[in-house]
Amino acid sequence: QVQRALLALTIPLETLQAVKGRMMQAMCKGLSRQTHAQASVRMLPTYVCSTPDGTEKGDLLVVELCQSHVRTLWVTLLGNRNQSPQVMYKIFDMPGNITQGTGEALFDFIAQCVHQFLAGISSPQHRLPLGFVFPFSCRQTRLDKAELISWSKGFSCSDVEGKDVIYHVDVVALMNDTVGTMMTCSMGREPCEVALIVGEQWAPHEPEWWVLGEAVPVLTPSLPTDKGTNSCFMAEAQQVEMAEETSGRMCVNTEWGCFGDDGTLSDILTPYDQLLDQESSNPGEKRFEKLVGSLYLGEIVRHVLIALAAEKALFLGSSVAVLRTKDVLKTQQLLEIIDNEEGMAKASRALEALGLQPSERDCCRVQQICRAVMSRAAALCAAGLAAILSHMCQSRELEQLVVNVGVDGELYRGHTSFREILQSVTGLLAPECMATLLPSVDGTGLGAAMVTAVALRLAAQRRGVDQLLAPLRLSRTDLERVQALMRQEMELGLGRETNANASVRMLPTYVCGTPDGTGECRGLGRGCWRGCSPADAPCGLPTERGEFLALDLGGTNFRVLVVHVAQDSIRMASEIYVIPTTVTQGTGEALFDHIIECIMDFQLKQDLMEQVLPLGFTFSFPCQQLGLDKAVLLSWTKGFSASGCVGRDVVQLLREAAQRKQHLGLKVVAVVNDTVGTMMSCGYEDPKCEIGLIVGTGTNACYMEEMQNVGTVEGEQGRMCINMEWGAFGDNGCLDDIFTDFDRLVDEKTINAGKQRFEKLISGMYLGEIVRHILLALVEKQLLFRGKPYPRLQTRDIFQTKFLSTIEMDGLGLRQVRAILQDLELQASFEDSVLVREVCQTVSLRAAQLCAAGLAAVVEKMRENRGLAQLAVTVGVDGTLYKMHPHFSQHLQQMLRDLAPKCTVTFLQSEDGSGKGAALVAAVACRGTDPQGQP
Repeated sequence: QVQRALLALTIPLETLQAVKGRMMQAMCKGLSRQTHAQASVRMLPTYVCSTPDGTEKGDLLVVELCQSHVRTLWVTLLGNRNQSPQVMYKIFDMPGNITQGTGEALFDFIAQCVHQFLAGISSPQHRLPLGFVFPFSCRQTRLDKAELISWSKGFSCSDVEGKDVIYHVDVVALMNDTVGTMMTCSMGREPCEVALIVGEQWAPHEPEWWVLGEAVPVLTPSLPTDKGTNSCFMAEAQQVEMAEETSGRMCVNTEWGCFGDDGTLSDILTPYDQLLDQESSNPGEKRFEKLVGSLYLGEIVRHVLIALAAEKALFLGSSVAVLRTKDVLKTQQLLEIIDNEEGMAKASRALEALGLQPSERDCCRVQQICRAVMSRAAALCAAGLAAILSHMCQSRELEQLVVNVGVDGELYRGHTSFREILQSVTGLLAPECMATLLPSVDGTGLGAAMVTAVALRLAAQRRGVDQLLAPLRLSRTDLERVQALMRQEMELGLGRETNANASVRMLPTYVCGTPDGTGECRGLGRGCWRGCSPADAPCGLPTERGEFLALDLGGTNFRVLVVHVAQDSIRMASEIYVIPTTVTQGTGEALFDHIIECIMDFQLKQDLMEQVLPLGFTFSFPCQQLGLDKAVLLSWTKGFSASGCVGRDVVQLLREAAQRKQHLGLKVVAVVNDTVGTMMSCGYEDPKCEIGLIVGTGTNACYMEEMQNVGTVEGEQGRMCINMEWGAFGDNGCLDDIFTDFDRLVDEKTINAGKQRFEKLISGMYLGEIVRHILLALVEKQLLFRGKPYPRLQTRDIFQTKFLSTIEMDGLGLRQVRAILQDLELQASFEDSVLVREVCQTVSLRAAQLCAAGLAAVVEKMRENRGLAQLAVTVGVDGTLYKMHPHFSQHLQQMLRDLAPKCTVTFLQSEDGSGKGAALVAAVACRGTDPQGQP
């Protein structure tokens, strides 16, 4: 009979593995907003989003509500990595009627305790931040606001509502005791990210001043705080759907004591567990806690003893009526009985104290039963802990999780075997996790102080960060003003008399239509590259056929392409060549010689050296276009500064380089801006595409303007594509109040300081530098990297814009963000990684919104030009920032809808727009002859 009872209390490893799996499923159910209400493991957000970093300092007040008393603490942190916190506390016994009375009476008593405590140590002249330990199941909506879900531990106060009942204090944080345990164990060098409570926590007995590590108070269970079990851990915030936090991590209070209330543990429940549950005050509830919590283990043993006595396996000749009395066996007695050396003697004394006459064999069997009950509790705790660790490992996408686990409670502290089973079984069930168990010292009181201190540190940091980033966070009014200024500068740029003074140059391109891919002109003001107007009859000229070369020079990478344009398709082959900085900032001759060398290399590889193919040249720098194959460079941008080029025809510079290199098979027929090429290539796919947008290394836009509005070109009929060169928007000072100190620092170090101001707010060439300067400012203000200066961060261009795209990627764990920063020799904490991501998000969002403001001015002008109530138009878009950044396009489109609600704008990403667009321009330029062969 005894062996049968012991076997029933033993859970095989395979079953424990199944329990772990069920716990993980229950945890996921509790985290999900859709299934949270039905979950047995509630997974309650605590709004604790960080662990101590050692810089916390100041005076803090803590109030801890316990089962039979209230404990108040005054904690002083010195900012010395929390090595010597000073703690003074006082314990107030609670009258028995308080726990069963009204909520008002309870909180009045707590307030009275605080008042008496402060009066005894001379009341402070300033308001003290307070942490409140409220060890009941609560639904928190903020760190300082929680709704009670249900009373437990013998409390049943009526009409409990959140009230500000404590005078002269600021309630900063309300927390569960489990969270306090985790925070206390985070006071060392390495953070603690998991906490586990198993049984009664131990509180200091007498009020006294003490310093952690020096005068440690006597810990005694005579003032119990809790006898249940619970756990908490730092979860990925985006998985905590019941909270609105989406970045970083948040501590989740599992409330795992209710695990199994839905029947998932029925296969491991014994008849003894069922009897205990039936006799409890909450049958069917807290099933896991009733298997593990110290309040219940003595009761399980009692029911086993009753059953074995009934089967004549124990206490022969003794009356066992006393065993039918609840709570005659305490968990503390069990801990004494399972002791290897004195356990038998302790068992005998405990049983004799109940009036039983145990034999030596009875004492031995009772000891075996106590060990079995205790071992099962440890193994089940291990299954729950393994579930948490594996969940953390999986959600962080780690091969191995290394983590500290804070543990408190009499079961863990009370016996070596419990600790050994908990550690070993956890390792067997979660072999991918390396957990170090740390005993908590005053987890509730000192832990609450740490939660409060961390909350104050984070609040101060948040104020500092918000103040520093505020100039980069543009309001709707700011963006509407930018939109209006862009429209104003567009009008100035289009005017013959005002063009010279406009920051937006509005350059004519002599491209007067968009392609349709049908092969011949249909008139109607579009489809013919010669510019047939709606008043003209279709000219019938063939378009868009043949094989062409295209060059694409728009940044540090230069491309050569061969493009075959057929009636229903376009095929391309290309190669990318790097232009060294020494060339981009050298002489014009060296630059164009390098370009010709790249063309010759490409033609040789493509076996095209013997052919003379028409060539379209995408030249993505501000030019004054004097014809389709003639463009005078106005200024270099994007880091180029080659001498002898500004003011000269770039096509002629290319032809001269070809002569120097004796490459006679070069026939340049058209030069276009990459923005125009993008519009043209997308126009081949979508007839409504009448805007081109580039957001990459640089930024620019073009659009189809009514000829009657283009004062810099003769003619009134039809439309012409205008190359805005909007990167220079603001060069006349109209955007000075948008510019921040960080933007000015970036601008001052560029080779064209004071130029391309709008581009320097938006384009990929500069965003990384803006972020770098912000990070430097945060370090200086002690808000990042703990104020530690990193020489590498002083290096210009070390923080590339591609890092913004990676860091802001959805689903990218902060571990990967830390890895990126570590590659830059920046030793970032978890919180540092969160802050770096926020900075990146702020800078990229501003860029997208400013781009939207500029585009809103364009589409609204087009709509008004055409007298439409609603404009439907497509934007052909290209550029690595737009294409590769995970959120730029979304933010741009959303803000454009807000700023231009009367325009329905579709975005079409260009597939190699600058190259294909140049080829399409070249196609029409060389095939655009009438049947007599005349151009």
